[in-house]
Amino acid sequence: MGEQARWTRARLGRCGPPLDLLTASFRRHVYAPHAHDEYTIGVCVGGSEIIDYRGGHIRTGPGTIVVLEPGEMHTGGPGNPTDGYAYRALYAEPSLLADGTLGGPPHFREPLIDDPALARALRTAHTRLSTCPDPLEAESVLPWVLTALARRHSTARPLADRVPGAAAIARTVRDRLAGELTDPPSLALLATDLGLSRYQLLRAFRTTMGIPPYAWLAQHRVTKARVLLEAGLRPAEVAALVGFADQAHLTRWFRRVLGVTPAAYRNSVQDSPGPGGRHSAA
Repeated sequence: MGEQARWTRARLGRCGPPLDLLTASFRRHVYAPHAHDEYTIGVCVGGSEIIDYRGGHIRTGPGTIVVLEPGEMHTGGPGNPTDGYAYRALYAEPSLLADGTLGGPPHFREPLIDDPALARALRTAHTRLSTCPDPLEAESVLPWVLTALARRHSTARPLADRVPGAAAIARTVRDRLAGELTDPPSLALLATDLGLSRYQLLRAFRTTMGIPPYAWLAQHRVTKARVLLEAGLRPAEVAALVGFADQAHLTRWFRRVLGVTPAAYRNSVQDSPGPGGRHSAA
């Protein structure tokens, strides 16, 4: 484990606010005392870190979540002389955690949280967005996970889960996303248009569709991509036409949905006899 740190900036929706993500692995590094304007939310992925916070010491271990509140001074360093420490962190504006709760920014009495399922969700979201920070994916995933963190582990009272008219809301969001395939609107904008919070929109969509908005849009894009591939277009062309950031992004989702790469699919349908295939009758 060496001294490595990499920052990535995601954006929450089209023209939305930035959110910074840190991937860090240290053997000896000790942070100077400092504070952040945002919530610092980290997941330990290796070793152990000692964090000085609120006049005491926090010791992390693999799988633990740490929440440090805005403006609160803290420092951190290796938990022992040999193992070092590695973690994934994101820096979230207070409004991101307050969207599904009542009473303003949530307060976390205990900064160290043991919640394996939530730690996995945070780590998965962090990894995906650090690799390819798609704005709609960030907005579909991070507010949902951060709201879950606040609702489960802070003193804030949760909003009611039921969203009246959820099915109609989901259909409206679905149609807007499908109609603006290559440049989808932000969920925050859609929520404002519908008189909802973003969390309410996400809950209505997930309840009705079973998946978050970005996953639905990605699958819809795959459906559109199939038609273009069958017409003979190359995967790189298709990716841009259906709104994926690049061919790699198209390939990732195409394999998730259909189990093959776009190139393999194009070759198979072009080579197959019958309607649309290369050997079909003129």
